[in-house]
Amino acid sequence: ETSATAYFKELHVLAMMRRSIVDVSTGSDFPLENLPYGVVCEGGSRHVVARIGDFFVKMGVLVERLPEVFDSYGFDHVNARHVFSADSLNRFMDAGVEPRKATRRILTELLAEDGELNQLRDNPALKDEVVKPLDDPSISVQMPAVIGDYTDFYASKYHAENVGIMMRGKDNALMPNWKYLPVGYHGRSSSVVPSGTAVHRPSGQSVPASVDPPVPSFGPCKMLDFELEVACFVGKSSHLGNPITIEDAEEHIFGIVLMNDWSARDIQKWEYVPLGPFTAKNFATTISPWVVTWEALEPFRVPAEVQDPKPLPYLDGGSARKTFDITLDVNVRAPGIESPVRVCRTNYKHLYWTVEQMITHHSVTGCPMRAGDLIASGTVSGPEPESFASMLELAWRGTKPIQLGGENGERKFLHDLDEVIITGFAEKGDLRIGFGECRGIVLPAST
Repeated sequence: ETSATAYFKELHVLAMMRRSIVDVSTGSDFPLENLPYGVVCEGGSRHVVARIGDFFVKMGVLVERLPEVFDSYGFDHVNARHVFSADSLNRFMDAGVEPRKATRRILTELLAEDGELNQLRDNPALKDEVVKPLDDPSISVQMPAVIGDYTDFYASKYHAENVGIMMRGKDNALMPNWKYLPVGYHGRSSSVVPSGTAVHRPSGQSVPASVDPPVPSFGPCKMLDFELEVACFVGKSSHLGNPITIEDAEEHIFGIVLMNDWSARDIQKWEYVPLGPFTAKNFATTISPWVVTWEALEPFRVPAEVQDPKPLPYLDGGSARKTFDITLDVNVRAPGIESPVRVCRTNYKHLYWTVEQMITHHSVTGCPMRAGDLIASGTVSGPEPESFASMLELAWRGTKPIQLGGENGERKFLHDLDEVIITGFAEKGDLRIGFGECRGIVLPAST
């Protein structure tokens, strides 16, 4: 166990025994132990913030009012001012691990009732200037970062096997390369949107299975799907020609968000050979807006899935290879139905490839990773049918429809005005770290 790991475990224990000067409801996704980062718009200006409960901390104002605090915790206030005066998290992401750790400790000590920093606790006027309610109608939550590049992986063996069985049969479910490298493709960053953004049903080319020889027609997607994923924001940038090693990969991770990688299955089936997904995946990808850091998730580390065969040396994390125990849910609300129906419960720990392995493989050629780049896991399906994380699997290619309730609640794929709500949390005893919602409603195809 490293000294840094021991420190954060100790910090979590202390925080679990402490109350916050900010009201946090029982069961909140955002207790004192979480403190995720994001961006809000207030009065036409965007601000980097940290979240606690249903409030946010304006980081730029905090460093302006308390520069000496940042200096005393090893984060030079001039650098901190530069980082937190930005309108996105990219500068903070690129600052690296130590400034992030220092900021987390500063926030913890300022916001705890018995914290060693009393500047907010003893100064109500300063607290009101720095800590603001999220339910203020003038506040809107924004994308947390400017995403330069977005790469989507295929890291769940259960998902890859399910799809392979449908396409090629059980004996050839996994392609020969799948257990030797984390398979991925380059996505489209311009269509990554924050939770709450409505998504239009895409149109494109498709060919019904009954048409032989295949002749495509053009029209709205008939097999629209969700994919429950978890995505990592890259922290410290790397440089062209310098691969990131498996030992150093964690130093380049800032934090994670929930993701719905919307998919047009009928369009995908026709277009994906020979170069992989294209328009079937590029129309919308929804993420939750609060980036939960690696430090907040430290208490939930668990051993990663056993890999057999053993990866090549550059991907082999050895006995230190870990992941996180994070419960993930998908709920779908049909139009006219008051309550959504949970259709999936899975867990992040089911992934075969870790995000450290994904980043290592991505950069092994010398490809530079930049702060704010998004690295997605692929569909996080688990071993049981209720943990299948897409409609393709849940309804098994349309042969086992699921029920959402009501007269028109049977689903093989998503209908117009269906709403998909993805949530996630890690829990141990009284400690709960959540992500908020990753939500989107399906609108009819644009005409």
